[in-house]
Amino acid sequence: MKSEFLNLYSHGFARVAVGVPECKIADPGFNVAQTIELARQAAQNGAVLIAFPELGLSAYSCDDLFHQEALLTACERALDALVEESTRLDIVMVVGLPLRVNHALFNCAAVISSGRVHGIVPKSYLPNYAEFYEARQFTAADCATVESVQLLGAEVPFGSSLLFEIPSVRNFVFHVEICEDVWVPIPPSSFAALAGATVLLNLSASNIVVGKSAYRHQLVGQQSARCLAAYMYSSAGKGESTTDMAWDGQALIYENGERLAESERFSDSSHVIFADVDVERLSRERMHQSTFAQSARRHATEVESFRRVKCEVQVDATARIPLQRQVARFPYVPSDAARRDERCNEVYNIQVQALVQRLSSSSIAKVVIGVSGGLDSTHALLVCAKAMDRLGLPRTNILGVTMPGFATSDRTLTQARRLMEVVGCSASEVDIRPSCIQMLKDLGHPFANGEAKYDITFENVQAGERTNHLFRLANYSDAIVIGTGDLSELALGWCTYGVGDHMSHYNVNASIPKTLITHLVRWVAETKQIGENGAGVLDDILSTEISPELVPAAVAGKIEQKTESVIGPYELQDFNLYHILRFGFRPEKVAFLALSAWGNTAEGSWPADQNLEHREYTISDIKKNLSIFLFRFFQISQFKRSCIPNAPKVGTGGSLSPRGDWRAPSDSEATVWLDALSNIPDAF
Repeated sequence: MKSEFLNLYSHGFARVAVGVPECKIADPGFNVAQTIELARQAAQNGAVLIAFPELGLSAYSCDDLFHQEALLTACERALDALVEESTRLDIVMVVGLPLRVNHALFNCAAVISSGRVHGIVPKSYLPNYAEFYEARQFTAADCATVESVQLLGAEVPFGSSLLFEIPSVRNFVFHVEICEDVWVPIPPSSFAALAGATVLLNLSASNIVVGKSAYRHQLVGQQSARCLAAYMYSSAGKGESTTDMAWDGQALIYENGERLAESERFSDSSHVIFADVDVERLSRERMHQSTFAQSARRHATEVESFRRVKCEVQVDATARIPLQRQVARFPYVPSDAARRDERCNEVYNIQVQALVQRLSSSSIAKVVIGVSGGLDSTHALLVCAKAMDRLGLPRTNILGVTMPGFATSDRTLTQARRLMEVVGCSASEVDIRPSCIQMLKDLGHPFANGEAKYDITFENVQAGERTNHLFRLANYSDAIVIGTGDLSELALGWCTYGVGDHMSHYNVNASIPKTLITHLVRWVAETKQIGENGAGVLDDILSTEISPELVPAAVAGKIEQKTESVIGPYELQDFNLYHILRFGFRPEKVAFLALSAWGNTAEGSWPADQNLEHREYTISDIKKNLSIFLFRFFQISQFKRSCIPNAPKVGTGGSLSPRGDWRAPSDSEATVWLDALSNIPDAF
């Protein structure tokens, strides 16, 4: 059976839910009805798993009522009703209840699906401080003397070291802990993650006091990050006793430190939240972070104590289930304005610090930089200016050179001149055309005799002449050449190899993608980093179409070469780069994510507003540009990346340094990636 491309389960995602039902104290009949209703909603919405609060079938705040036979029996009847309902719902339900085992009472979570209880997990840590007195009513998990219990006529696995696997969803293994378990120094879920759990559940009641909500976020977020896992957290809401406490019904879903969903607090009704968890990504993160496996080996005793239980749930791979999770169109650039400014400030300072260190360690006080009036050289020049300020050196120690050629436009030349003026660097101008004509003449190139032959040699002679001039100027001035090429260009091989823009003494931009450089330059303009007069020229540069300006235009004043018409839109190619370099995703998944982020809404109500831009691409556009990326990245450009200059790594999105993040053969084939394109539809 062929999987549907527009199905999140086809691409390593799984939809999960956390329910917060309204409850009544010591009324399991009412409570199970509320639980069933939320489970139905979750199943109808395509979720494979739903978690509910601690002791949800009885209510948490029953105190000594937990020792009443009538209540305990009623909870078991409610559990039976839930098991019966599970025969009609394709979802795994995890609910809380008090359960008697060998003359002891345990605070438990029951895992239910397909008409059976798959396992019972008792609470490991019982708080008995401040407002909590759980040890008065319950027994801790490590006091249990059995590994299975007779329940509802079946033998059911029992214990805190149970892992539950959903075979129909690859890599989906979950573990359950209860409330206080995550508040201790080493939560049980830490060992569960090392044992293979990718999704961690916490059935909590958790009364609310001032500041506790923020601490829950920290606790859950950090546990999900440390464990490289998703973490689902519930807490009790309306209906719990307010004799001495209050309840806010907060539900949270995190993935590897990132919040995916949060419920409304203090709601007056039952509610459920959803999140699409990228289980494949979690698996890949663990594979990538080799110390995760080392930690598992170091804690082998705890890891080997876990038992696996299978939960059968059917996932319809042929259904169209669009991703509800928001996918960032610009993964290198935060969509939130405040976080974006913070990111730009940090990136800028990393670049500056790296250049300051390079100059200090080499006892060099001057830099040479080619200034084209375009985006990359502009940002590199801004970094140089700030570095000189930090070193207490005059900005005139920056030897800026603009080198107009055969296709340099009046606009970019004017921008280069204005930029060097407002920065306050030493500025010079060299017309490279005479020396290029001489080189072309020496080569016997037709252009030297007046023929309009604009081939790759014609282009690279200009690029080589510019770089050659910069290096000789650096020799003459006891300076180093600062490279300006960015991460996007390195990924696509969009640079002239050797003595061209590929080479420099030190490149401050090499791990920064084009989309981020755009925002860095805008941030410098908005924050007036180069003074009041600098914003105008930076704004003009930002609005200039990206072009190498190497081929003369047929019409005067027009730009003949448009970079993005050859290598694709940088916004899409940076998206492709992030998901392939950072996570190693399959082309099909990258296309699915791109469609979720950038897709034409006519193709299935994709996507949500992304706040930064409103452009849309069809699946055909996405597939075409992904093909360009895969071929250029995997097959024809690695030899350029194998010998790039030193450059600072800036972000967790990765770099392409052969000494750092990316080591690859220069003569590999792109076959397996290009073949995968056949699994991406051309239209819907």
